[in-house]
Amino acid sequence: MWSRIQLEMVHCEMEFLGHTQKARYMFGSGKNSNGSSALPTIARQNSTLRVQDFYPNPRYFQRSLTQIPWQQQQNACSLPQKAESTLSMNKKAMFSFGNTNLNSFKPAPVLQSPPISLYTSYTPNEWERFNQNNYFTSDYLRSGAEKLRLDTARMCKEADEKTQRTQSNSGKRLGERISDIVFWKNELLHEISDIASSTSELKNAKRIIEKTLVETENPLNLVRECLYIRAQKRGIEMVRDDPEKNLVKEVETIKICQDKLRGMIEKVTIQLSQNNAAQLELEKDSGNKVVAQNLDENAFQLRNLSTDISYQSGVEKINITTSVPKTWCMFTNNNIKQCQAERAASKHLCSEINTLLQKCCSDMWQQWNVTNQALADRIRELLTTKNKLQTHLSKVIQEIFDMNKSIEYLKKSIQAKQAPLQVAQTRLGTRLLRPNVESCCDPAYVWLVGEVGEITETVECLTKKLHHAENAVQDLHLLKSNLEVDINNKSHSLFIDREKCLSLRKTFPMTPICSIYTTTKPNIPIHS
Repeated sequence: MWSRIQLEMVHCEMEFLGHTQKARYMFGSGKNSNGSSALPTIARQNSTLRVQDFYPNPRYFQRSLTQIPWQQQQNACSLPQKAESTLSMNKKAMFSFGNTNLNSFKPAPVLQSPPISLYTSYTPNEWERFNQNNYFTSDYLRSGAEKLRLDTARMCKEADEKTQRTQSNSGKRLGERISDIVFWKNELLHEISDIASSTSELKNAKRIIEKTLVETENPLNLVRECLYIRAQKRGIEMVRDDPEKNLVKEVETIKICQDKLRGMIEKVTIQLSQNNAAQLELEKDSGNKVVAQNLDENAFQLRNLSTDISYQSGVEKINITTSVPKTWCMFTNNNIKQCQAERAASKHLCSEINTLLQKCCSDMWQQWNVTNQALADRIRELLTTKNKLQTHLSKVIQEIFDMNKSIEYLKKSIQAKQAPLQVAQTRLGTRLLRPNVESCCDPAYVWLVGEVGEITETVECLTKKLHHAENAVQDLHLLKSNLEVDINNKSHSLFIDREKCLSLRKTFPMTPICSIYTTTKPNIPIHS
């Protein structure tokens, strides 16, 4: 009996799950078709079968599915399938509950039963296991909550201690930071004072160099005036002699000194700009440190009971830092080192200025004396040359007088040869009248021809000599004129060199400053 009921139930389930030909429905008052007694109790059955709730004494009848409307056929077929799939999901959720952790635990979804529920969804074993799972879950969650509560109390205590300790360490770090800022700020202020003194000294040196450069225009103008005056010489006297060379060299020396002074002024200007830049960096760094010190002191003075504290959400995520303590120290240290290097360069530059002033003064003064000595030597040479030229002029005048007398003698000698030449030529002309064979080349003809040629040659020689003598006289007159002009030029040159140039160069037109540290000027002999 029980086996038959089980088979029909299974058969019914199979038809609900997928049978498409016929559907069986059970009706009755608790007895089967054979009139047997009721089903045995649940306690007597094995737990292997699924217990369903259904009507007592069901009986079934067969009905063709073709007699049911199409919609009812679809609902009758799909309803058991949905119930079966829902039941499978619930079983899987319940039986997998013991294998999951607390975080992944989710209660089984509550599913609404289909409109027509024919069978129960769970077995007593499943119900028991579900209750056991609830007990286990309750114990597990209570244990976790108790552990969490104890951990929370311990964590709060540790958090308070850690927060207090961290705040104390932060205050200590702020104090150390303030001490570092004060140290570097004092170093910067000391270095600013030193670089300011160095800059002031360099500015004073620059003023002295500029003054010296302006004063070098006086000897330069004087030398140029001497060159202009000596350019007024005439003739051969416009020679590039030693005074001329020394005057040009003196101009070059003064210009070289001026170029050196200008270059030194440029170097001083650059150094001053570098000093100002270094000082500006120090002042900027010092100002930043003052601001940072004030901010850190304000932060250091804040306490938990201070009134000006507030929440600033997300401020710890803002990172605008551009340095670390090492680079921060290196930045200020590099600024100080750069300033010290600029101060050392300024000191070295002041030493170079002193050396340059001494060298320029020495070079200009030495060249001034050399030029004066060359002028004196040239004046003596001009006097000697002028005296010699005057002696030669006297001799030339005497030679001109003698050459004039010789020319007169040559003219008379040439005049004396005219008559003998005429006689010889007349004889030859007369003998040309001889007839026929009488025109004979006799000894007389030969001698007459020879006489004409000899006299003609003699006249030509005397004429050439006369021309040479006249040319010599002309040359002597030209030489006489040149000597006179040269002597006049020498006199003019003597006047220029002795009366004009040397008189202008009796005193040195400037009193150079040989040191930027001395207020008194050196005693340099200024007379030539």
